[in-house]
Amino acid sequence: MTVHRTYLLLLLQFLLILSCSSDKGNDPEPSDDAPEPIVLKLVDPSATEETRALYSNLWNLQTKGFMFGHHDDLLYGRDWIQEPDRSDVKEVCGDYPAVFSLDFAEIMDDRHATSELNADRKRTILEARRRGEVITACAHLNNPLTGGDSWDNSSNTVASSILDESSEVHATYKTWLDRLAAFVSDLKDDNGNLIPILFRPYHEHTQTWSWWGKSCTTQQEFIGLWRFTVDYLIKDKGVHNLIFAISPQMDVASSKDALLFRWPGDDYVDFLGMDCYHGTNTNALSVNVKNLAELSREKKKPCGITETGIEGIQNGSGVEYSDYWTKQILTPILGKNISMVVMWRNKYDPAHDGHHFYGPWKGHSSAADFVKFYESSFTLFSGDLPDMYKLADGVTVE
Repeated sequence: MTVHRTYLLLLLQFLLILSCSSDKGNDPEPSDDAPEPIVLKLVDPSATEETRALYSNLWNLQTKGFMFGHHDDLLYGRDWIQEPDRSDVKEVCGDYPAVFSLDFAEIMDDRHATSELNADRKRTILEARRRGEVITACAHLNNPLTGGDSWDNSSNTVASSILDESSEVHATYKTWLDRLAAFVSDLKDDNGNLIPILFRPYHEHTQTWSWWGKSCTTQQEFIGLWRFTVDYLIKDKGVHNLIFAISPQMDVASSKDALLFRWPGDDYVDFLGMDCYHGTNTNALSVNVKNLAELSREKKKPCGITETGIEGIQNGSGVEYSDYWTKQILTPILGKNISMVVMWRNKYDPAHDGHHFYGPWKGHSSAADFVKFYESSFTLFSGDLPDMYKLADGVTVE
């Protein structure tokens, strides 16, 4: 009985300490030590001042915590679409994501004239920048050879056709890149400065389902496609507000070398991304994040999880995972230096006919756990960010 009472007393004291802690301090504080001076190098030697500043902060934040991001979070949610200032994340925790992810494909390819979201894509980028958030973009581009979608892997000559300067596909693809260049060159903040974008073309190239994936390209072709894209945007089109991110998909525990699959070269990659749909395999996430952080230090390039999540936020038995955020995302990442974790989208589905959602929303049983996740001192949301567009102390970017 005495032992039982002593245990209860200690438990009550522990709970009292937790209740008196700050909103963002329910776990050990990240290091506040001043970072060692460091020199980073961007692919683009003519990158804008704001782009250099963002890059420096992506590096600097890695020792302080990680930014939470959500794909298409400002464009639509589970129960709404194209409503300014709305966000499923904000409706759960009271703050916007620190990272806003979106897709540039419909801006670039043959859908550019008919897309109903392109105007909102620009609007939401401006909104995110006004709050000081980070913007990243992928591109699920249609197949420029067959006319199919990005998952049309029926031909293994798409990349080689793009690289053939005499082909119609080459001309078509340059037009798509021209549209991207025009779009990002028109993105300006309230002071008239170009808005930096963390751009990750040809994501998940380690997989087979895309026309740029490993089953449709050789190593030489993929590297050639990547380098052509970067060189064309920077040198031919004069785009100087892009940070180029690579993002292999690592769903199971893999080696550090696996993150360098078909590596285009240190001079052609700025950011080390990773798409990790690990399900409930926390060991896989922990191992891969550890490798990612080590590679980041070795190459002096910031890193982060550019896509992750479980469709429907369910456990292996198809039951809602009510403590998903603290157990499957926060716990395996604690103590590892990465800049961001970006969840995939919440599809607009007001009738709730399906369960294609990866981020929080106020009707899901994991919403309370997401608030705990938000309150961690290691998770950074919009309101937690420093000025991401002012050069970080102790960091020089060439």
